[in-house]
Amino acid sequence: MKEFILQLLPILILLGVIGVVVKRLPKVEITHSLAFVRRRRLNWVVLGLAYAFLYFGRYNLTVAKVQLDAEGLMSNSDFGMIFGIGAITYGCSFLINGPLCDKLGGRTTMLIALAGSSFANLLMGLFLVFGRDSGINLTTAFTVLYAVNMYFQSFGAVSIIKVNAFWFHVRERGVIGGMFGILISLGVYFAYDWNPIILKNLGVNYVFLIPSAVLFVMFVVSFFVIRDNPSKAGLEDFNTGDATSDDTGPQLKAIQVFKKLLSNPIILTVAAIEFCSGYMRNAIMQWGPTVQKMLAVHKDDFVFSNWGMVLCVVGIFAGIFAGIISDYVFKSRRGPVAAILYMGMLAGTIAIFFVLDNVFLGISLAFIMLCVFGVHGMLSGTATMDFGGSKNAGIATGIIDAFVYLGTGLQAFILGAVLPDMTRDGIEVVSDPANWWAWPMAMLPVVVVGLFLCIRIWNASVKPGAQKGGGKGGAPSPGSGSEAASDSGESAEAAEATA
Repeated sequence: MKEFILQLLPILILLGVIGVVVKRLPKVEITHSLAFVRRRRLNWVVLGLAYAFLYFGRYNLTVAKVQLDAEGLMSNSDFGMIFGIGAITYGCSFLINGPLCDKLGGRTTMLIALAGSSFANLLMGLFLVFGRDSGINLTTAFTVLYAVNMYFQSFGAVSIIKVNAFWFHVRERGVIGGMFGILISLGVYFAYDWNPIILKNLGVNYVFLIPSAVLFVMFVVSFFVIRDNPSKAGLEDFNTGDATSDDTGPQLKAIQVFKKLLSNPIILTVAAIEFCSGYMRNAIMQWGPTVQKMLAVHKDDFVFSNWGMVLCVVGIFAGIFAGIISDYVFKSRRGPVAAILYMGMLAGTIAIFFVLDNVFLGISLAFIMLCVFGVHGMLSGTATMDFGGSKNAGIATGIIDAFVYLGTGLQAFILGAVLPDMTRDGIEVVSDPANWWAWPMAMLPVVVVGLFLCIRIWNASVKPGAQKGGGKGGAPSPGSGSEAASDSGESAEAAEATA
């Protein structure tokens, strides 16, 4: 219990400091009512926690792998195949789930995500209890069940962005994108620090059963709290100032939206950047615990020993830093922030070559993850709302996140094949830091490409009404405050919404 409190305390302190900083940011006077601010905050918190707990039931596989590997049931290559196929399933699912989100609404698809992932985790946990003696190969069973889990998980990101697109003006979304990065970070903390505690005290099957139960509880809470837009919560909708903000016509067919978005060079460039970000995020996040296990020199390193907490802290800092810089320095442009963070990613990747055998390896990895979380919040969490518009946020997010997980899948297959493996190479090879040079080498070209693409969208910014679907232009709702938010910086209630 003491260990758990010591890990949680830095996160709570950092969240408190960020809350104070955000509240002290320059504010503009807008006319949103206090009732609107409070209801939006409630919507956002529950939606965000639901998304964070999806990570709890997504990356639990990485934690379980350590125990299953020790039992001779899941090698690096087995894990690479299971996670890689799951990631590809996640990415390809957006062709279906993005349009479904735009059609059914983000609330409905978030409920589908929570229910489906809860059920898939339940089946994985039950297999570890009853299926080991059934004659069914564990790798085969987990490849199927984890792919099912990842299909339902893929509803999560599109749902949270679809809902928030109706509740936040485009000039507020930098900080909100930062909050998206914070949610990812909290989810990583749940996955990498809570699951090891569960593993240590209850056993590997509960690494799946407990996340299943938590996701079911979040399904119930989300059903009663989350609403798709202000009007469904008894409030007034307003003009959000994004690419479909002036479009009052009917929703375009999915194929028309795909054609429109895939002909947008900014959307395509953001997708390519996020392919690189997905590759980098999981090349470090998934394989970091394996490095600690294989290399005795890192056994007691603080970063590796507190992997989830450290990733959470750097992710929280990255999210709020990127959001504030985007809205206050670069006038709600996302490209410059992404480019700066990719420069940091490049420096950190080069550093890995020189620190594989000392404590600075963990520090370099933490710094790279700080940059990755910042980019992901700005592009997947914010640019998708901006350039896709509230009407098409589901499909836009689907396109971007599909590329994130195609990159994730690629790294799983590549690193699963090229990194030292106990079964294939023996203990002498895997325990020598000098034999792990292939790890940063496999990341370096991806970072360079990502940086080049970020520079290409340095000046990209959204034009309200740029994705009209044929309807008449709509004016902001009376008293909505959207004009005030559009003409100046971050709005007052954005700070309150994050408290």
